[in-house]
Amino acid sequence: MAGTSPAASAAPAVKRDRTHYLYIAVIAAVVLGIAVGLLAPDVAIEFKPLGTGFVNLIKMMISPIIFCTIVLGIGSVRKAAKVGAVGGIALGYFLVMSLVALAIGLVVGNVLHPGDGLHLTDAIKQTGQAQVSSDALPPVDFVLSIIPTTFVSAFTEGQVLQTLLVALLAGFALQAMGSAGAPVLRGIEHIQRLVFRVLAMVMWAAPVGAFGAIAAVVGSAGLDALKSLAVLMLGFYVTCVLFLFVVLGTLLRVVAGVNVLALFKYLGREFLLILSTSSSESALPRLIAKMEHLGVSKPVVGITVPTGYSFNLDGTMIYMTMASLYIADALGTPMSVGEQIPLLLFLLVASKGAAGVSGAGLATLAGGLQSHKPALVDGVGLIVGIDRFMSEARALTNFGGNAVATVLVGTWTKEIDKERVQEVLSGRLPFDETTLLDEHAPADPSGQGGEKELAHA
Repeated sequence: MAGTSPAASAAPAVKRDRTHYLYIAVIAAVVLGIAVGLLAPDVAIEFKPLGTGFVNLIKMMISPIIFCTIVLGIGSVRKAAKVGAVGGIALGYFLVMSLVALAIGLVVGNVLHPGDGLHLTDAIKQTGQAQVSSDALPPVDFVLSIIPTTFVSAFTEGQVLQTLLVALLAGFALQAMGSAGAPVLRGIEHIQRLVFRVLAMVMWAAPVGAFGAIAAVVGSAGLDALKSLAVLMLGFYVTCVLFLFVVLGTLLRVVAGVNVLALFKYLGREFLLILSTSSSESALPRLIAKMEHLGVSKPVVGITVPTGYSFNLDGTMIYMTMASLYIADALGTPMSVGEQIPLLLFLLVASKGAAGVSGAGLATLAGGLQSHKPALVDGVGLIVGIDRFMSEARALTNFGGNAVATVLVGTWTKEIDKERVQEVLSGRLPFDETTLLDEHAPADPSGQGGEKELAHA
């Protein structure tokens, strides 16, 4: 017995080592991609399909993961009103933080004035006009677009909010079925295990995807596009860092008693994945898995994370604020505070209508300016060259904001195991990178686990 003990303990260590090497490979791929982009930009651009293909592989997994997570979470909870309370608290928090992010961007933009002294050419004007997207929807059409054409089309069209709606309906239906719905819940639990296992396999393509994405970005933009816009980029990066670590960090410490540095360290691999792909969606499935492992209940994770990806876009809010002020200054038509606030509130609403649109940050900015202040659309061409680099900070900030929001909503609804949070963040309960599933607290298809979960609420 004594001789078999070391062997038994060695198996999980090997698994951890393998995934450790995977993310070292991602870092090496990013460095190599930057080098290729600078030394051979024309060749580097040709690698773009590698990055696009990897992100598409991850997006392929989002709908089934969201569906399984929400159905298992809601289906095992007996109090339907509790789920509605989670959604209401989450949406209220998202609105408040969006306004805070806009206000911070407003202050920094008015202090820096990074667009002073720039000049527009006809080519830049045409580039700006080309960014106006027809995909962004007005508020009423956006609400109607949440309803899928069929029950199944929510999965085939890749719309997060449509999947969320179908999953909520299915979860509440199974909840109402009681014990009759238990076999269905058990089946969905097995499907969830399959989906997460496939995702773990897909993650091994991350180094290839990271190389292709970074090489194409650096090769297409180059250094010249960055020089004149360094102030805007630096100001935007600093603002995002301050928002994450000062604003959200303080809120997280006061409300949940959690150190934001420890939380972000726990999510370090997800931040690296976003940095290499410029897409926060690439880390959405892993965020769901890690928040459940952290100790936040399935209903809170299942509702807060997918909804936050459409409604809690803190980085995008800061970006649109600073970019709008930058463009106005660059065109020689600086806006007064009285003009800035209505424009930014309009962009706040418009951003919800562009949820899920590819390149949503730039497209939303151009579409919002076209609708509210058309004279500024020409200036969007000024930031096209560096938008991809700024999208890195947008995506990282959006992701960090949603992680913090999940912990906060879990705390406010008393749906978080605080002792487990400390165990996980201290490293004593490591995340299983092989299955991406939390084996410590499996879903209880009988429904009893849900009652127990909410007994203290």
